[in-house]
This record gives sequence, structure tokens and C-alpha cells, in this order.
Amino acid sequence: MVTRSRRSGNLPAEATSFVGRRRELAEARKKLADGRLVSLVGPGGVGKTRLAIRLATDLARRFRDGAWLVELGKLRDPALVTHTAMAALDLRDQAASEPRELLLRHLRDAELLLVVDNCEHLLDAAAELVGEVLRAAPAVRVIATSQAPLRAAGEHVLPVPPLSLPADDPLERLRENEAVRLFVERAAAASGDFELTDANRAAVVDLCRRLDGLPLAIELAAVRTRALAPAQILDRLHDRFALLAGGTRAALPRHETLRTTLEWSYDLLTSAEQTLLSRLSVFVGRFTLDDVEAVCCFGSVPAAQSVELVSSLVDKSLLQREHAAGTTVYRLYETMREYVGSTRSPDGLEQRWADHYLRQCAQFGAEGRYRLVEWLTWIEPEIDNVRALLRALSDDVRGIALATSLTWYWITRATTEGVRWLDELAPAAALPWTYFARGFLAVLQSDPVVAVPVLERGLLAARGAGQPDVLCQLLGMAAIAAHMAGDRPSAQRLLDEAVALSAGQDDVGATLIVHQARTLNALGDGDLDTARSAAADGARLSRRAGDLYSLTMMLVNQGFAALRSGDADEAERRFVEALPIARRVDDRVAQCYLLGGFGACAASARDPQRAAQLLGAMDGLRVEVGVIINSGMAPALSSATVSARAALGPARFESSLRDGRRMSRADALRLALREVAAPSPNGPLGPREEDVAGLVAEGLSNKDIGARLFISERTVESHVRNILNKLGFHSRAQIASWVAASES
Repeated sequence: MVTRSRRSGNLPAEATSFVGRRRELAEARKKLADGRLVSLVGPGGVGKTRLAIRLATDLARRFRDGAWLVELGKLRDPALVTHTAMAALDLRDQAASEPRELLLRHLRDAELLLVVDNCEHLLDAAAELVGEVLRAAPAVRVIATSQAPLRAAGEHVLPVPPLSLPADDPLERLRENEAVRLFVERAAAASGDFELTDANRAAVVDLCRRLDGLPLAIELAAVRTRALAPAQILDRLHDRFALLAGGTRAALPRHETLRTTLEWSYDLLTSAEQTLLSRLSVFVGRFTLDDVEAVCCFGSVPAAQSVELVSSLVDKSLLQREHAAGTTVYRLYETMREYVGSTRSPDGLEQRWADHYLRQCAQFGAEGRYRLVEWLTWIEPEIDNVRALLRALSDDVRGIALATSLTWYWITRATTEGVRWLDELAPAAALPWTYFARGFLAVLQSDPVVAVPVLERGLLAARGAGQPDVLCQLLGMAAIAAHMAGDRPSAQRLLDEAVALSAGQDDVGATLIVHQARTLNALGDGDLDTARSAAADGARLSRRAGDLYSLTMMLVNQGFAALRSGDADEAERRFVEALPIARRVDDRVAQCYLLGGFGACAASARDPQRAAQLLGAMDGLRVEVGVIINSGMAPALSSATVSARAALGPARFESSLRDGRRMSRADALRLALREVAAPSPNGPLGPREEDVAGLVAEGLSNKDIGARLFISERTVESHVRNILNKLGFHSRAQIASWVAASES
């Protein structure tokens, strides 16, 4: 697989200035040049994450596919490490392949830097994943942060010490000390006018020493300069440390220094701030202001004060504010969460938290199909809380109800994870909707061996429960599964019953599943008139109901039925309507089919180069998502491939196909809608190819170029070969001459 370029990473913007660490940055760069896994190891609060992000930000341009951050701090389930990595890399578990397989396939030819943050509580799972990535992807390098080494093969451990402590130096030299600089910069940001002077230098130096150069402790102290002078902060901290050390000024272990600083910061809060901060530790990962008001605002913390209190905690650096999916979210530092969790009173908070997410997810289950974008936007930043609740309810009947309510999330975002939860939590006799959800996921995974018996059990449960609406949807899904398994008689029998049952109901979901089953089974049988008619009926009903997922599928089905009927203009009209919806929902399976559909339309319109590029883009996305092409759509795609190959000739066809595979998904979708022109196979070099060409012109060998750009020698050879092909050259000397001419 040729990895297609995509956005250059997901590293967060640094909200505050980065101070010091020149030695560690230089050492880490050296270790990354010598090896492919560098672990930044040190205690909590020492600044490992900031160091890793700064290092990755500095190096990102050297990697064709950028730098990506995988945050494990909020994850508690080792089985979900791969899912977390996929989500961070903007990959989608939405079809047949296992997540680990999809991830490794995506990374195999990628050139990127992966930052795996906060591994200490998931060491075995993190080490296993990193090891597999390094074996499968020779041009990937990894920076891990942890309180202990991963002990993975090839690991280079870089201890991250606290910031260097100040000596009794003159003022100008003191300003260059890392710990002092951090205190001064954070104090200036907090108070607006703080400066290091002869009058306060002794107190600042003593503070930095007393806090052992721990960045988090220094930041928590510096923010207090809004109200206290450094000497006052020092006096209060001295009292706290002396109490802990038995009245002496003896040095404490660093973890005690940090804990005591956290305790001191907590004690300086108002009573309402303390109570709210303690309650916030109930959240796992990110949360919104609405969550805070629903879960934490009761008793002495009224909802009317939530905005003021949350803002105050952010201002005091005790709470992090982030942006996700267009909304503001919050989370605690893990060290802070652990500390304030120990201060929490047993006031039923966990039950309020559980009830809140049970209500939200039940509402998602009831409304999600018809308000899909809104609910997906809600759940994506909240998924760690939902996962924690699923785990907490593993022995509770509410657990399977919760997992079932998330059906539309599993369908569109996390198919394999949904399978895992439904299989793990389902009792021997599950609810009819649970069988439907599990069968739906199995159909998406092209797994009739699982789908058929699961849906049969669901049919029995629905008949026994007297639920005709669920029974109808189970019949429709079972008809699709039976057809997928090659059992045409059973498929027709189930479909006939579903049609008869839906006729007596006014149920949108039941009617839509009947249209979908009729369409897919007719496409598979080559009954194109039935497929076009059923898909058109389904599209009209989906539009009226606001069911974007079903509408996209119906339009895709209409388009492929039209293609196979020889009506490419009609097909393209349907695809043009479907693609913006698939973008909104971010349905990667639908996008895959649509890229292929547009490619088939281009082939029919005698535009073979664009057809080949779109077919290549479809193939790249198919491999990325794990799609198994539906048998009813395969004939149109095969015909387009044959047509484009014949028009272009084998060499030009393969070149255009490769161009399509290299395109980012966003660019491919724009090409499908003619929002951009098709890239020329002999056009300008890509950014990484330009880098390689420049180093070739400097006379460097492939081995030296690989070391300079942090990529393998084999990858450099591939780049040089592509450069020669694109420019029509036969030697490295011609590349050097071309670079010289370009720069003149």
C-alpha cells in the first residue's frame, strides 16, 4: 500500500511558552537519529509531555506525514490502546478489518513521528503496540513518555530531570536559569507585571529550590503572584514543608514535594472551589460545562456559580481548558486528578456521574439516528467517560442497555469496539435491540457467519416480546445477512415477511430497513429496476425523516444501480448529493464507495485519467478503512477500471492510480466534486520529494539522506525513483542540475 499524504499531525498548540530543556532536546534528537524509539522517563509533574510535544513540533517538518500525539493518560482499559491510537491518527474502525491490522497497514509506508504520552499505567499494552508499529513501519519513529521505561526492543531511555536549580548568581545570569525563567514567565502571565528584581530574587531562588525544579509545582506557585509576593508564597510553603518533614528543613522526596504543592494550592481555594475541584475528579478525560452542572453542582455548589468557579480554577492552572469538536471542554492534570480525588467526600457523586451519562446515552439511542451529526459531536470528546461507565457496569444489566444505546456511534465510528462491548456485556438472553445492533455490526464487517445466528436469536426475542417495530428491522437486517451468506431463499422469505409487516406500521426505521434490504439484495441479484425503485423510495423517506446515514446509503445505492443501468449522468447526480452528507457525518465507508462511483462516472465520460485517480483514491481509503466491496457495486467498479486502463494504457493507468492513492482523503473528495483539478503525474514534486532532491543535489548518499530526514534508506530509494520518473530523468546528476536551475 502506498500511504497517501494527509494533514501533517494533531499536535496541540502550546498555550504557554516553552522554557529551557536545551540539553534534553539535543539529547533526544541525537537518540532519535540513532534509534527509532526514545522514551522520556521521569516522575509526575516533571514536564515530560511538554518536552515531547516541543520535540515533536521541532521535528515534524522532517517527516512527510507529520507528527501525531496519542494520549493514554485518560485511558484505563489496555484493550483500547489501539482504538485510541487510531482515533488520534484520524483513522476509522468502521468495517471489516481488526483495528490493529488497520493501524499497522496505515503506518507501513508512512513517514511520521508518533508521540505516545503517559504510558506508565498501561506499560505492557503500550510496549506491545509500539513494538508492533516499529516492526511493521520502518519509517516511523516514536517518542514515548512514562514514569517507567517501556522495556521495548530498541528503546533509548532519556531520563527527564527537574529543571536546573538556581545558584546564588548575579541577576542577569539568574534570569537564564531554567527554573527561574519558568517562574518569572508564568508569574508575569498571571499577574501582568511581575519582574525579577534584586528585591525578590532571593525569594524566587529559594522557591525554585524548595520546589525541586518541578515545572508543575513551579507553575502552581507562580500563578499565586496575583495575590502574594514571592516571599509570602515562600513563607507559606516553608510552613507546609516543615510540617511534613517533622519541623526540619530536610529535603523531601520529589513526589512529596509535588503532592505538598498540590495540597497547598488546594488549601488556598475557597470552600466552593475546593468542593467543585474535588468533584471534578469523577470525570475520566474531558468534560463540558453542561456535564459539570449536571454532575457536580448541588448542595454548596449551585449551578449558577459554575461558570465563575470553573473559570477561576482555569485561571489558577488547576484545570485545563481545550477545544474539541467546536466546543470548549475541560480536564484535570492526572496528578491533580489523583490528589483531589482523595479529598472527595462520599456524597453519591459517582451515582450522579453514572446517571448523567446513562441519561445522555439513552437520549442518543432514542434520537441519534435522526440527529446524527449533533450526537456524534457530543460523544466524541466524552467517549472516555462513556467507556469508564461501560466498564463500571460490566456486571450490571444497565451495561448492555448502555452499549446498545450507542449503536449509531459503533456503526459510524467504532465497529470493532462496539462488537467487543456487546459481546462482553450481553446476557444469555439479550434485548431484541441488542441483537439488532450486534447483527448490524456483523453485516458491516461482512461477517454473515456471526450475523445470521445473532439475528435469528433477535427474531425469536422480538416475537416473544411482541415488538413488531423491532421485529421488522431485524427481519430486514436478517434478509441482508442471509443474502450475504448466499442463502437466497431465506433472504427472500425474510424480506417478504418484513415487507408485509412494515405495511401495517407507521415506523420510519422499519420502512427504511425494508428499502435497504430490497435495494442491496436486488443489486446483488442484478435486478436493477427493483434496486433503483427501492433506493429512490428509501432516499425520499430518509430526506423527510432527517436520517443522514440512511440517506447517504440510499443515494449511493441509487447511483450504483444507475451506473449498472448505463445512466452515468443520473449516477453522478446522486453521488453529488451524497458526498457532502458523507462528509458531514464523516462516514468513511460511504466516502470510499463514492470515490469509486465518481471514478466510474469519469470513465463513462471518457475522462480516464481522472477516473484512474479516483479509483486509486477509493482503493487507498478502502484499505485504510477495511472495506470489503459489496458484490452489487463491484461490477460497475470493475467495468470502470477496464475502461480507464484501456484508454490510458497500462503504464499511464498505473501511474494515475498511484497518484490517486497518494492523495489525501480531503483532496480526493474535492477532486470527485471537481473542486480541484486532477493532479498531473508529471507535475511538481511533493514536499518530501523536494527535500530528497535538494539533498541529492548536495551530493549525499541515500544512507546519509535517510539519516538527515529520519527515514529509511529503502524509503529514500523509493523517493529518488519517483523523482526520476516524474522529471523524466535517468541519473542523480540530472536531479542535481534541475535543483540548481530551479534555485537560480
